[in-house]
Amino acid sequence: MPAKKGDKVKVHFTGKTTDGNVFASSQEREPLEFELGGGALLPGVEQAVEGMEKGEKKDVTLPPEESFGQRHEELIILVDRGQFPEDFQPTVGLEFEVPQPDGSSAYFKILEVGEEKVKLDGNHPLAGETLTFELELLEFSA
Repeated sequence: MPAKKGDKVKVHFTGKTTDGNVFASSQEREPLEFELGGGALLPGVEQAVEGMEKGEKKDVTLPPEESFGQRHEELIILVDRGQFPEDFQPTVGLEFEVPQPDGSSAYFKILEVGEEKVKLDGNHPLAGETLTFELELLEFSA
């Protein structure tokens, strides 16, 4: 009997970029638990798990449009250094979040630090990447 929407599932997964870099994995920790079809994961991953049998392994490859989207140059912005808190030291590579009025968060990575401006990237770190997920359905229940 295959897993279906509404089932609670336990899955081990490994997520990789096309160059083989692992960006996330549950192999060295507890498996991922979620309700199938509940929207907790990327839709393509949930669709891949749907219909799997207990113990089955499967690989699914998602293009950027089905994962974290394409990169958008308009999300690379310059910000005055004075807009940061006084005790904040901008450093290239630092990632941080900014609370939004609607309660969500916007995430940024610092690309460059100048005397007066800081260059930020608001794209998701995996935007523009084709991603492969190695999945193993460990168990599920209705």
